[in-house]
Amino acid sequence: MLTIRRETPDDAEAIAGVHVRSWQAGYAGIMPDEVLRRLNPAAWAQRRRDLGTADPEHPFTTLVTEVDGAVTGFATFGPYRNNQDRADLDPAYGEIVTMYVEPARWGGGTGRALLAAARAGLAERGWTEYRLWVLADNVRARLFFERAGLSVDGAESTYRIPLSGGRDPVALVELRYTARLDG
Repeated sequence: MLTIRRETPDDAEAIAGVHVRSWQAGYAGIMPDEVLRRLNPAAWAQRRRDLGTADPEHPFTTLVTEVDGAVTGFATFGPYRNNQDRADLDPAYGEIVTMYVEPARWGGGTGRALLAAARAGLAERGWTEYRLWVLADNVRARLFFERAGLSVDGAESTYRIPLSGGRDPVALVELRYTARLDG
């Protein structure tokens, strides 16, 4: 049975594993293979610990989904990040900063349940509108969010992926999606 709960400090490795596997499956053909191969779950887990995302006082909240005690997905939400900068927050809007589901669970309802829980968390904190960013070439994610009622609002950003050997980074276009929480 699927359960949803708040992240704890002990979840860092499991969340990082889902994050990396989701990137490797979902961004195959979008991001360079060398980038996806070098993803390191241990480094991503440490980054979570360093950011303190499990701290109840953190401005962002992470929810995890579990099945039989195993983390199967997560979503992080909070105030909107101007220019995707965690140090420049706009309290007028909520944002889902990340949302990833174990690839083996795609299409099984975990993502819908997680999105509903994140939306409820945003609404509980008083927001009436929320935003999120999706890679333009990530057709699967775009369709998921569009079916959930989000729409592209015209804002774009460039996500730069560093490459090894001093080569120029890969620039990927991101689209901003938005939706109301009170409608």
